[in-house]
Amino acid sequence: MSYEAHRALELIESAHERGRMAHAYLISGANGSGKEQLAARLIELVNGGGKTAGTDLFGEEPVEVEATPLDALESGWVRILRPQMKSRRIGVEEIRNLEHSLHLAAPGGAYKVGVIVEADRMNDQAANAFLKTLEEPPKKTLLLLLTANPQRLLSTILSRCVLVSLMGGRPLLEQGGRELVTALNQTAKRGFGTPDSAMQLKAVFATFLSRIKQDVEAASKLAQKEEMKTYKDGTDGAWLKQREVFYKAAAESEYLESRNRMLDVLMAWMADLLRIKLGASGLDFPDSAELLRVVAEQECEAALLRRMEALDEMRRTLETNAFEPLAIEVGFLKAFG
Repeated sequence: MSYEAHRALELIESAHERGRMAHAYLISGANGSGKEQLAARLIELVNGGGKTAGTDLFGEEPVEVEATPLDALESGWVRILRPQMKSRRIGVEEIRNLEHSLHLAAPGGAYKVGVIVEADRMNDQAANAFLKTLEEPPKKTLLLLLTANPQRLLSTILSRCVLVSLMGGRPLLEQGGRELVTALNQTAKRGFGTPDSAMQLKAVFATFLSRIKQDVEAASKLAQKEEMKTYKDGTDGAWLKQREVFYKAAAESEYLESRNRMLDVLMAWMADLLRIKLGASGLDFPDSAELLRVVAEQECEAALLRRMEALDEMRRTLETNAFEPLAIEVGFLKAFG
């Protein structure tokens, strides 16, 4: 069952008051559903403060008190991990550093909290290392995993966390997502499930990625040009070279993040096909339901599951040093052919 963020907080507060709060929560939901805000309120809850107000004297719903931004709560005993590497992965060393801080004594008996934002971005080594912490957590420890893609986490991690699924926040249609869904719909309407239709869908996706890359690189070059213009007479060439490297890496990181967002749209589009086939609710793209229903009727459940697995395999391949155009072509042939 999915909850709005404020309702999820109320349920966890109730468990905390009864001494039944779990040591690990997996908070899932689309970007914009309130995952980070809920995590911030839970940190405030266990370390004194942040309790929500009840209904007022007239039985009206309370005015929601704005939570402290998650990153502002980081301290020696509250650690927040985010993907930092160029590949936007969370590595094993970051997890080991988190484990070390969780074994330190917090002042005044406070809870030690570890928050992993985009937890599905842990690489295999990191995920296995974190599993040990989940199995044997230090006393007075709260672990919060935040993700929009819980299906990408190890089943052993999922089984050791209390799942909190949040409603709302459908950002998949933002920042080019709507245009990509429209293009996918139009292409699928002309045909689905053949090598030719797979190549047409691949061409649509590749066009979006190419446009994103051009926009990111242009914005990066403009920012670099402005900085060089400001500081070129006041610093040495070595520093300018470092900034050039910085902007190149930043542009690459932003592109990879945008590519990942487009892959999320692609996965959600395919997941909607499966939901329609199974008669499930909670479509990511309800406006596309009528067209997707026609496509879903042509496919069996097993075939749609295989197609989703092929998309996930393509995503994992792209996270390596694989040649992007080839990886996408092979992935689309497996997923849509």
